[in-house]
Amino acid sequence: MSIFGKLSFKDQAFKLREQAVLDATTTLLASKGFDLMTMDDVASEAGISKPSLYKHFKSKEDLATEVMIRLLDGALDYLKQLDPAQGGKAQLASLLEWALRVRLQGGLPFLPSASQNVKAMLTRSLRYMTRVYKLHKQLQGMVEQAKAAGEMRKDLPTDAILYAYYARTCDPAVDYMKDYSRYSDDDIVRYMRTLFLDGVA
Repeated sequence: MSIFGKLSFKDQAFKLREQAVLDATTTLLASKGFDLMTMDDVASEAGISKPSLYKHFKSKEDLATEVMIRLLDGALDYLKQLDPAQGGKAQLASLLEWALRVRLQGGLPFLPSASQNVKAMLTRSLRYMTRVYKLHKQLQGMVEQAKAAGEMRKDLPTDAILYAYYARTCDPAVDYMKDYSRYSDDDIVRYMRTLFLDGVA
């Protein structure tokens, strides 16, 4: 049973409206960025009044942080569904595909790399940092597993591989392929997976 099944109708409506607000915030962060986004923008995009918005979130800082927490929860939930028997490289490839598809659908704002102020805002959130640490540790294990299996180069530091991996999710090449080469989403995901995991050698 989902969490909504345990709530009253009023609480379910509140939660659904909250998800709509987060969806609207994600869209605006992807299109306008954190600095230009306003609470008025969010209320308008979500189709609710500004007073109603403030019943859910007190500031755009709270909104942006919650969007990133929801994104990390999505990644962690996705990892839970993967079969560990696939091996480290296959699991990393699967999560990269998930992240790229989320981005191509407008659900991946580039907040952590947007500015020092945004980084500081996010690092003040214990809920956000706990999830970042948990995800990073799981991915570290996958890289180490892939190295041990001879699927990844052992001479490259694990953290260097992971930072390059994270960068692929916000690589501008995705936008260029989407806007100028007219590739399908499936093509873009396949090419980005190949470029990261196999290189061009």
